Amino acid sequence: MSYLVNCLSEEDQEFHHIKNTAADFYRANRVPEELEAALGEAFFQNPEDVYGYLANHFTKLSSAPLISRLNGKDVYDSKGQLCVEAEIVCVVSNKETRICSAAIASQIGQKETGVDWQANTEEREHHVMTAVQWITEPLSKMLEKQNPCDQSEVDQKLSEFFIARDLEEKEIRNKEEEIVSVPEQEVEIPASPPEKKKDKKKKKANVSEKPFCPAEPPEPVLPGCLAIGSVSLAVAKAGAQVNAIPLYKYIRILKNPEDQDNFHIPVSLVTLLSCGKTSPGKLKLLEEVILIPKAGHRVKQIITMAMQLQQEMMRIMNTSSKSGAIQAILSDSGVVPLNFDRPEQALDLISEACNNLELSLGTEIHLAVNCAAHDLMDYVKEKYEIATGVFKSPDDLVAMYQTLVNKYAAVVALIDPFRREDPDQWEKLSNVMGDSCSLLSDITYKPQAPPLPGVRGRFLKHINEITISDLIHIAAEEQGSLIFGTVSNEACSEDSMADIAVALGVDYVNLGGLRSAERMTKYNRLACIEEELAQQGRLVSKQAHPPPLFAETTQEEE
Repeated sequence: MSYLVNCLSEEDQEFHHIKNTAADFYRANRVPEELEAALGEAFFQNPEDVYGYLANHFTKLSSAPLISRLNGKDVYDSKGQLCVEAEIVCVVSNKETRICSAAIASQIGQKETGVDWQANTEEREHHVMTAVQWITEPLSKMLEKQNPCDQSEVDQKLSEFFIARDLEEKEIRNKEEEIVSVPEQEVEIPASPPEKKKDKKKKKANVSEKPFCPAEPPEPVLPGCLAIGSVSLAVAKAGAQVNAIPLYKYIRILKNPEDQDNFHIPVSLVTLLSCGKTSPGKLKLLEEVILIPKAGHRVKQIITMAMQLQQEMMRIMNTSSKSGAIQAILSDSGVVPLNFDRPEQALDLISEACNNLELSLGTEIHLAVNCAAHDLMDYVKEKYEIATGVFKSPDDLVAMYQTLVNKYAAVVALIDPFRREDPDQWEKLSNVMGDSCSLLSDITYKPQAPPLPGVRGRFLKHINEITISDLIHIAAEEQGSLIFGTVSNEACSEDSMADIAVALGVDYVNLGGLRSAERMTKYNRLACIEEELAQQGRLVSKQAHPPPLFAETTQEEE
């Protein structure tokens, strides 16, 4: 055979060598066997699109997509504020392809108002631009050639990157403080005046039951941390797309691969109205009054019920005002801001609207009140300002909550009724409430903090450096007492929160009001998931017991 080859011309010999090399290459990759199998299957299947059938066959045999690069973009959220979007680009079938993108809420401070936003525009821009730089350069390089389906490995790298940057920031901050700090000078003070002051302090201490606890220092937010949560969510969406399954099923596999039989839809908590600090009235205590539907209602039924209730409340306000008709409108966040002076006025309005609509308040629907007490403390008077010019001590506030809940039995949950710095009042309130009312706290900014006494459920939101793996871990630790919540400045096109809530298996999800694009996108997605699971026969319903929070029993939905 070699003799015959040698007799060929140099050009023919080169062509013969290429043919043999190509044959060895295809045999090594089992191309002849796969091609024969594909052609045989196509012949018997007789598809209309033969080439499409063959393309699908070989697509299944292609290598797993790998991350090629990340793109960071500065985009605007639903309130016109800058936030970060992470885009995943993978090599798919030897071609760079944009797989997906994700954006999470940009929370720089624990509480942001319109005034704060105006004052901190430069700070926000610094946070966002730092996150864009992280995504485009170091994170893109770090995750290059990473399989997007390795979520835990990706999140581990992201968390380690964040911790390293956080330590660097703390070292810089400590050095700056050392440079700025000036040694204190000893000053001689006469002996007699301090003695008098000490006597006064002792006298005051005897009168006061317990010294006032100052506010805990706010948790510093590392510039750029938005990149971590955004990239983690984008990678999860990429993994779901690669596996051709919905995001909620993909995250459920990450949470527990063996628990894939049944899903339940978290009960939607809908914000009805607001009497908080930004509302026009004097009342500051009721940051939000939230509708808690009875378990078993479909998402669309809950939306219809809440919309009817809001419309009826606005009708009552427009026609029954003592000072004449007023024009009640919904805010941009989809809630009714009320011009009230006392909390009873808001709860009476809801009661009247329910009676008019023949909704059974206290059985068919219940209420939760977000007090947001950490924003109401006057640190000069050392009291909570529940309304303009009306101050309550922590102990007085316990009595007020007790009276309110006794009068309105439909109120079955109080969210952040005190600051974290007042644990004694949390415990006192829990003792007097018993099983009639649940105390809930927001752990978004301090997820690792020890639980407050008497707290039954905790709110969590996906912001900043929280990864998908972090959410899975926290949900496992809370064991059925977690409420997944939204924030005020979500991205309009991002509906992943609904998928995450279903995947984590939480009993309740707080999506906010009903009249803003970013929230309705999530409500629509939740309703779509519910319909999909019902069609597949994989939807179960959680049956709640009084108080209607954190049900334990599960039965299949007919």
